[in-house]
Parts: sequence; C-alpha cells; structure tokens
Amino acid sequence: MMYNGTIKLNEGESSMLTDERIVEILKEAGVLLEGHFLLTSGKHSNKYLQCAKVFRNTKYSEELCKDLAAKFADDNVEVVIGPAMGAVQMAYEVSRHLGVENFFTEREEGKMVLRRGFEVKPGMRCLLVEDVITTGGSVKEVQELVEAAGGVVVGIGSIVNRSGGKADFGVPFKSEYIANVEAWEADECPLCKEGKIELVKPGSRKIKK
Repeated sequence: MMYNGTIKLNEGESSMLTDERIVEILKEAGVLLEGHFLLTSGKHSNKYLQCAKVFRNTKYSEELCKDLAAKFADDNVEVVIGPAMGAVQMAYEVSRHLGVENFFTEREEGKMVLRRGFEVKPGMRCLLVEDVITTGGSVKEVQELVEAAGGVVVGIGSIVNRSGGKADFGVPFKSEYIANVEAWEADECPLCKEGKIELVKPGSRKIKK
C-alpha cells in the first residue's frame, strides 16, 4: 500500500509543531533534562537526552511521530524501517500516520539484517527512522541493507538530531529537535567551577565530589 500524501488531522490541528511545543513535549516526557551531568564519555554537560522516554506514553510519541511523518508526506513512502531496539516503536508509529507498513532490522552475528519475513523489494520506497541520531552509524547500516536489496531510501527521520551537522546520508535528513548539547572535559567544566549545581550521572545516584 502506498501513502496517498494526506495525513488525517483532527479539527483545529496543525500538521507542523512549533519549536516551543517540541521542547515542551521533550521536557514533559522527561527526555530533555537540564542540569549538570556526567556523560558516558566522561565529559560533563548541561543537558542530557533519553529519547526512549518519548515512547512510554502515546500522547507524546503520537504527536512527535505524526509531525515527523508530515515532513515526508510527499515522498510516496511504502514502508518505514527502524533499527532495533530504539526505533521499533518509532517505525510503527510513523508508519501508522503515513498509512504504510513498517519493518525493523536486527543484528545477527554483528551484522544488521531483516528477519521475521520482512523483505525489501526492488524499487520499494523506504523511510528510515531512529529516535536519536548522533553518528548515524546504525542508520547507515540499514541504508546499505535497503540499497543492496534494490530499495530506494527516500529519507531519514529522527526525533532528535544531535549529530552537530556531521551526519550525512546522501538523502534528506529531517528531525523534530536539533540538540545543541555542550560538553566539556571534567577539568574544564564551567558548572564544576561555579559549584552551584551538583554533578549527576543520569539513571544513577548523585556523585560525591
């Protein structure tokens, strides 16, 4: 089934969210946190994002994924594909608004593959999605898989783009939120020097300095 180019909206609804509303959703869902955080890299940051939390509540995921789907409404998408695990729910939700099928890829012996009867056919127009894109490595693997099967990648969509402009897929890349997250080496962290906000490791207890 190919999407007909029209996303159904409720009365009084707009097809495009404002930047203010997107930030409001991310904060309300607990995705976008502001404070003083210790990142996995060892660096310190004033922001932290946990995109999986968008999909804990359908009122958040529906609004964001509907808006993202609208950005690709004119691309005649036939299937939405996301890498497991982070984009399984996202692929479903975006595809629901486009009225098309959705697949997800998995790793098998370290390689990204399609299983469970999912098949990309030659000429199939595919939209690839990921909740957050930093380097874009997983999405590029999915893109290579699709193109090797003869599929056409019409675009890449994400909830959060935190690539800093470095992610280049050679096709349109659209996101709901561009994250300009500052990060510093521990000995250069201005928040540590100010000493007003305690350092926290996300998902863990406060760290004693």
